[in-house]
Amino acid sequence: MRPLEIVIPALLAAYLLWRHPRPLAIRLLPALALTATLIHFAVEGYRWQMIPLYVLTPLLGLSSLIKITGTTDWKPIASTLTVILLALAAALPALLPVPRIPAPSGPYPVGTTLYELTDDSRKELYSDKDEPRRYMIQVWYPADAAETAERAPWMANAEIFAPAITRYIHLPDYFLDHLALVEIPAYLDAKVAESGAPFPVILFSHGWNGFNAQNTAQALELASRGFIVIGIQHTYGAVITVFEDGTIAWNNPKALPQSGDDPNYEEIARILADQWAGDMAYTLRILSNMAMDVRGSWWGRLDLNRVGVYGHSTGGGAAIQFCGTDPRCKAVLGMDPFMRPVSAQVIENGVTQPAFFMFSQGWADDTDSRNNRLFNQFHPNVTNSLGAISIDGTMHYDFSDLPLLSPIAPQLGLKGPLNGRRVTEIVNSYLVDFFEMTLNGKPSELFDGAFADFAEVRKLK
Repeated sequence: MRPLEIVIPALLAAYLLWRHPRPLAIRLLPALALTATLIHFAVEGYRWQMIPLYVLTPLLGLSSLIKITGTTDWKPIASTLTVILLALAAALPALLPVPRIPAPSGPYPVGTTLYELTDDSRKELYSDKDEPRRYMIQVWYPADAAETAERAPWMANAEIFAPAITRYIHLPDYFLDHLALVEIPAYLDAKVAESGAPFPVILFSHGWNGFNAQNTAQALELASRGFIVIGIQHTYGAVITVFEDGTIAWNNPKALPQSGDDPNYEEIARILADQWAGDMAYTLRILSNMAMDVRGSWWGRLDLNRVGVYGHSTGGGAAIQFCGTDPRCKAVLGMDPFMRPVSAQVIENGVTQPAFFMFSQGWADDTDSRNNRLFNQFHPNVTNSLGAISIDGTMHYDFSDLPLLSPIAPQLGLKGPLNGRRVTEIVNSYLVDFFEMTLNGKPSELFDGAFADFAEVRKLK
């Protein structure tokens, strides 16, 4: 909960729990809570989870005023019932708080910006229109930014994204509308840092029905350590895409069969993976052009000889597909990589770059799944594997920011029982060390082969 969202119920609780007779200062606490509510509206912003408290605060203020004037005498049972009502009212915003993306630990402030890219050399496969491939990217990067600079939102157009996400996870449209209130520890359109440049580049590919900002906590951590991270929004595979002109592209369910038993599943999925790998290839092409523009903000900042790629789920499979076919990729990491979209050629030949794979317990324990069987065929062909691990107490979405949405995320099916902050600590540790080691040549004790640094980590390969 945000500061004033804590102050308001605290003031009301102090008033209600104070034993009679209440001194005048205590009787004025509901009025103070009402004042705090008005400030909360102006500074922090309204959200529906606070509605019970919004209703309760003026009612208690009126009750307190009546008591101060001495016009009536309330019985103790009324206070008891009100305390219960307050507890219930405070529970809702506590269980569905405005998420806080952890501040990164690296030495650089982080900037972020958005670009729209159009690849005229490729046709859009999923819009039912004769048009070129168009998609969005979000960049997180080391920045020169003052603390007074404008903070960035967690996701652009959150008022459109939030209902799309809730529909996908089968919740009411309004359930996550408070995501529009989330600001991240990064600065919007800040100047790219000059010291330490040029910086290695890391591409991120989200999963089916995901979005490019779904792993922001990881992108912030990497950017604060001196990496430039590009989250690619794979149009029609993402949950929704909003372009600069306001055009909206929804997920196209025909791009991936709903049933895993569809006899054409692999063929259709591989077309999707090739399209996503094409997004990665074109992004690097555009970055190369930007790096050569002496008048642009990226000149001298991008080291495209040090390119890493990582992805989650279907994006993990697309990352493997890209790195199996494009030598510009120098390191690849998969989080619950979905192997069915990966071509038979890449599964048979593996990848030659340093590679590392993280699995949730939910996916790792399903040992006879089609996905695990394909991974077991692929992994022995990886020339330079740094291993594969699973993290106990995790599920598929634990590799994204979604577990940070609520303390009841496990009950909503968004994560496993392991604490979200702990999951973030473990995942970020491996993610940062892997790319520091493979792109910057720094040694890592995490990758000594034992994988015994975290009690929750199990070695799979």
